[in-house]
Amino acid sequence: MMKLHVFPPSPRALKVRALARHLNLEVEECLVDLFKGEPVLEDGDFVLWESNAILLYLAAKRPESGLWPGDARGQADVSRWLNWESAHWSPAATPMAFERVVKKLAGLGEPNPAEIARGEQLFHPLASVLNGVLRERRWLCGERLTIADFGVATGMVFADAAEFPLASYPELVRWYDAFRVLPAWQKSLVPPQS
Repeated sequence: MMKLHVFPPSPRALKVRALARHLNLEVEECLVDLFKGEPVLEDGDFVLWESNAILLYLAAKRPESGLWPGDARGQADVSRWLNWESAHWSPAATPMAFERVVKKLAGLGEPNPAEIARGEQLFHPLASVLNGVLRERRWLCGERLTIADFGVATGMVFADAAEFPLASYPELVRWYDAFRVLPAWQKSLVPPQS
């Protein structure tokens, strides 16, 4: 059985836990300290770190799911979004989430208005990109759910609590509202939602 070493409240852990559940894969979850880093997957003697790489690996275990497309263009589209999430989306969402959610939970003081403003400045151009793409698509890569949706949705997990400025992005809100009701996502949230 595969082992997934995670800190469940972490958004990076959330996406791999949710995908494993969505694919009905048998995965033993091993709890780790938040400060030990990213999720790590053990499959026999194979050890894989980096949450988006774990998404690719898990989806490849169930090719019939279609979550990792079988064609080169589909795979490139999914890879684009996973790379975009790591390089741009997650760093843009983090300042608002840290200042308004993490600091409160960890007792680290009041939110820093300058950091929130910086986060909003990073967030708006990227949310605009997502909103524009989603005007013509049900999911990020078209009409089918893929691991790109699991990856990018991670940036939205604290959207409500962190007060993301979403009023100008109705397609982004529509997409995330459709995604976040997936049973596997709901069961993977801490605490689980119903």
